[in-house]
Amino acid sequence: MMRWIYFIVLLSISFFAEASLPPGIIRGKVFDSNTLEPLPGVSILYKRNQGTTTDANGNYIIRIQPGNITIHFQHIGYETIIKSLTINSNDTIELNIGLELHSTEINQLVISASKVEQKISELTVSISVIEPKLLSSNHITDATELINKTSGVEVIDGQASIRGGSGFSYGAGSRVLMLIDGLPVLSADAGDIKWYSLPLENISQIEIIKGASSVLYGSSALNGVINFRTADAKDKPDTKFFVETGIFDKPQQKKWVWWSTPRSFTTVSLSHLKRYGNTDIGISSHFQIDNGYRRLNDEKLGRIGLRIRQHNKKVDGLTYGMNINSNLLNKTDFILWEDAEYGALKQSETTAIEMSAFFITLDPYISYKKNDRFTHDFRTRLQSIQNDFPTASNNNSTAQSVFSEYQLWYKTSEFMNINAGILQYSSQIISEFYGNHNGQNFAGYCQFNMNPHNRLKVVAGARVEYNALDNTYDKPVALFRAGINYRVKDYTFLRASFGQGYRYPSIAEKHASTTLGAVRIFPNPFIKAESGWNSELGIKQGILTNRINGMVDVALFYSQNKDMIEYVFGVYPDGLGFRATNIEYSRVYGGEIEFSLNFPYGKVNNSISGGYVYMYPIEYNPNTNLNTDVYLKFRRKHSGKISVNSDFQKFEFGLSLYAKSNILDIDDVFVNPLTREDILPGFYDYWLENNIGYFLMDYNISYNINQKFKISFMVKNLTNTEYMGRPGDIMPHRNFSLRLTGKL
Repeated sequence: MMRWIYFIVLLSISFFAEASLPPGIIRGKVFDSNTLEPLPGVSILYKRNQGTTTDANGNYIIRIQPGNITIHFQHIGYETIIKSLTINSNDTIELNIGLELHSTEINQLVISASKVEQKISELTVSISVIEPKLLSSNHITDATELINKTSGVEVIDGQASIRGGSGFSYGAGSRVLMLIDGLPVLSADAGDIKWYSLPLENISQIEIIKGASSVLYGSSALNGVINFRTADAKDKPDTKFFVETGIFDKPQQKKWVWWSTPRSFTTVSLSHLKRYGNTDIGISSHFQIDNGYRRLNDEKLGRIGLRIRQHNKKVDGLTYGMNINSNLLNKTDFILWEDAEYGALKQSETTAIEMSAFFITLDPYISYKKNDRFTHDFRTRLQSIQNDFPTASNNNSTAQSVFSEYQLWYKTSEFMNINAGILQYSSQIISEFYGNHNGQNFAGYCQFNMNPHNRLKVVAGARVEYNALDNTYDKPVALFRAGINYRVKDYTFLRASFGQGYRYPSIAEKHASTTLGAVRIFPNPFIKAESGWNSELGIKQGILTNRINGMVDVALFYSQNKDMIEYVFGVYPDGLGFRATNIEYSRVYGGEIEFSLNFPYGKVNNSISGGYVYMYPIEYNPNTNLNTDVYLKFRRKHSGKISVNSDFQKFEFGLSLYAKSNILDIDDVFVNPLTREDILPGFYDYWLENNIGYFLMDYNISYNINQKFKISFMVKNLTNTEYMGRPGDIMPHRNFSLRLTGKL
């Protein structure tokens, strides 16, 4: 007992002796390392619950007892700096600190533009990035809705258009290439995007390249690329889920209401990521039931995904694995309405065909990276799509394809690296709808990425591509691209780019033959490939202050294409109907501005993002090279978006505004007095009155119950705006949804 008393006494004496020593002093100035201007209000933390801030001139002073000390310098919009030092009694240490600005927006990492990871600010092309939070906060379960709400992009009945580069071609072919983890996911028969197959439940980010990208990605990247990048497992497990249910309100025109009970939709989603030793595991599932706001337009969807990656224990940098994405869909597509007066939300029974689809991809891969000097990647995608129509078996089809690519990235020096690859794509179609066909594609590409100066980046690349269908071989196609990016100041980047594009016709465009109600579609086996080029000038400006963090991007673009494929209504050898035809010589030019800003105000964190695009889509005469007075079909001139989000304590609020101008032109068959009433009764008068553009408003609010669970409420189309996509396709009116989200 006495020993403990002596110990406590000695400890107390030691403590008071130390406390009685004269303190040391640390003082200095904190400034912006780029502008050298002093930074007021910088937080300086050096002990638990102890610290100070810089004054109006950036100066600070700390008086502290002798010993070892670790100091944290923190400021909004700047990188944190940590300094460790030893101070003795009566010491005075001068410590001046320069803080580096940090922008999460301008330093985002993307992979799609050059097939290797780069900062978004250093690219030579325009690219938009969609983060997973956007899906969650806006209750998005449909990939078409997600892409449609992105600046400069529009999806018309499943067909994507970037900056007016595409219109609507009746579900056949796509000028925008869809990727999942860098591998193409277009169907082998129709060449279209199967939107239901895109795994929204396990996304790391979505990257949209705006402009011709065929040099790296080949056919169908004529207008751009959308890459869905799935998330990788980490040491810390990541398990997420949500359960959502909602209902549709009544439309503006009450005479369109055809239901007696509310039309509802329900979605359940789950994903789990975890690293177990040297093995990464990812499991995801998504189930959706949508009764539809239109009659004969319901949908049931189930999706299950599996990701396995093995890190080799013996060979550093060697990884291999398999990704699986499987989908089962049962739906009735909406083709034609009954009439504009009372049946705009009722599908004509002559075109209502139930479809069951099974979609699966198997993606084995192997990658070897060594010493940051080179990377070898070999990736394969085995894809199968089976479409069954119980009441119309003549439309059944099975499309199978195999895509394989070897890619080499090699760093030749500090000033240059090379990205090169070879690939093959083969497909087999078994169908009464399209006929039985076999297709092949072979390609090789090479791109040089150069750093001749620490502020300048130069890109140059080329591709040779070769296509064959049913032992009929096309001529090889050569494509080129080039671009530069110059850093004018630390957060100001100028860019310029030129790229050629190319699209080989889909099997549907060459060989589809069917009848849907009053619509007949004829094959055209002699149709030619589309081609064109795209150029752009742009500037990206980082906005980095102690209160605002973000970026503004401005771009001017110009694209020109020839032999564009359009479905043309006319009299053909087999009768009156539509046939894919090389008819359009097009130009689209204009400008786009995108912005994203984050700024706190007191205890409220705020962000605002959006964009505006002006497009002039026009046909030109290939003989005179002059513009005609004919607008491209299914295009608009103006498109804009603004989203504002705030969070305060446990609450989050969001408001999104969308505006699009009128559609400039449509197919003559829908307005010609001889044909319009046979296909879409009442459409012409409705079109004249309602083709005026539209404005939409979405609102969401959420409450974080605790660190694991959140409940949110969403109203889409708050103003209950009535608007149309393609002719006869009335888009969703106001609807409400409630979601419970969990993170375990």
